[in-house]
Amino acid sequence: MRTLGNILWIVLGGLIIAVEWALVGLVLCVTIIGIPLGVQAFKMAGLTLTPFGKTVAYGGGVGSALVNVLWVLLAGWWMALSYVIAGLVNCVTIIGIPFGIQSFKMAKLALFPFGARVY
Repeated sequence: MRTLGNILWIVLGGLIIAVEWALVGLVLCVTIIGIPLGVQAFKMAGLTLTPFGKTVAYGGGVGSALVNVLWVLLAGWWMALSYVIAGLVNCVTIIGIPFGIQSFKMAKLALFPFGARVY
């Protein structure tokens, strides 16, 4: 079921958002200061392609919180907005509701990726 869910996820908008993450990663890696943020964006691109069957545990300390604030200001808010829009579009149909719920979970991770662990 995970494989089928991931395939449908890619078709229903996951590929578009993964490409957005990759572009954000490229832009952030242009500067030396942005490289850690760019690496995180590339990780999010990979996770966006196969989100089903994975759980997210949030944690981290003060350092993660500070970097998350910087992240939200630079890229996180509009990436989370992409997930929210995809979630709303997917929730229009009954079949798309599980994908919409997954989009909303990914929106939270897009806002606060530092200190989060994906299992």
